[in-house]
Amino acid sequence: MAGARKPVVEVRRSQRRRRTVSAYRDGERVVVLIPDQFSRAEETEWVDRMLARLAAREERVCRSDAELLGRARRLIDRYLSEHAALAMPASVRWVTNQNGRWGSCTPADRSIRISHRIQEMPDWVVDYVLLHELAHLVVPSHNARFWELVGRYPKTERARGYLEGVAASTGLVLTD
Repeated sequence: MAGARKPVVEVRRSQRRRRTVSAYRDGERVVVLIPDQFSRAEETEWVDRMLARLAAREERVCRSDAELLGRARRLIDRYLSEHAALAMPASVRWVTNQNGRWGSCTPADRSIRISHRIQEMPDWVVDYVLLHELAHLVVPSHNARFWELVGRYPKTERARGYLEGVAASTGLVLTD
């Protein structure tokens, strides 16, 4: 990004760290945790590396509603092509008010909402959640026909397991 300001960086050295380096944002500041024995050159190298990793991660996380709609179109073309007219949503957007669901669909107005909590998850998990909601535009219930449509996605079981693991580890109680 041209003209982007370099963030304020706080380097914390740890005698307990031997090889690992980590970084996180703390407001406007980036905290980089490094082993105490690193030289100044290693420190500089790792700070630059960790700033690049944080920037890449934040770029991935800042997925837009437009990107989500494009993803929906690709999924329809690939897995629901014979139902393209039915499966095309009027709107697809990220929302922050879904605490008990990964996504939701209102067939009456053809709107799909995807929880912001999955923005950092792998693309194949986001694709599963989105395809699940797109399938509801074709089949509103969770009957066998619905699951047949969702099952066309090759990573369905893997994504369901991933989401169940996240829910279990965070204590989420989910509804569908």
